[in-house]
Amino acid sequence: MQSILRGSNGRTYRRAQSSDLIPIMEINLKTLPEHYSDYFYESLLAEIPEAFIVALEGDRYVGYIMCKTEYGFSSFRRLGFVKKGHMVSVAVLPDCRRKGIGRILVEEAIKGIQSRQCVEMYLEVRCSNNGAVRLYEELGFIIKQQLNSYYRDGEDAFLMAIEFGSK
Repeated sequence: MQSILRGSNGRTYRRAQSSDLIPIMEINLKTLPEHYSDYFYESLLAEIPEAFIVALEGDRYVGYIMCKTEYGFSSFRRLGFVKKGHMVSVAVLPDCRRKGIGRILVEEAIKGIQSRQCVEMYLEVRCSNNGAVRLYEELGFIIKQQLNSYYRDGEDAFLMAIEFGSK
């Protein structure tokens, strides 16, 4: 059963399923320098399908987002140990960027993370990716830290986080 979350401008956003993993991996290979094993995609889909979402234009896959949940120190509370979401990867095909697809993917993933009773969510983003940093800030994420030489190519990352409120 396909769970359509939203339709917008001829695009459909829905929860991913196992049959989507090959097209998702193809988008990842075309758009990002960070790649993952088949097992990693499968494990995230099994763990939290509510926050593993694909964007389609007709039958064409144009973007995805995948997240996981974990327990760790809060980005907001001193000495707080919390359940939080981690946005692992989000990608949109180059010819489909700047059309709001990434925004909707992130908004829907946030809903999925919140449905799992997470009190915050975080991500890492390249410091040079000004468009993504701006989008995350517009959605309420705050830069909490700069991670030096975070990426394999030596580029720094911003650790950004959002707090959902006390639960």
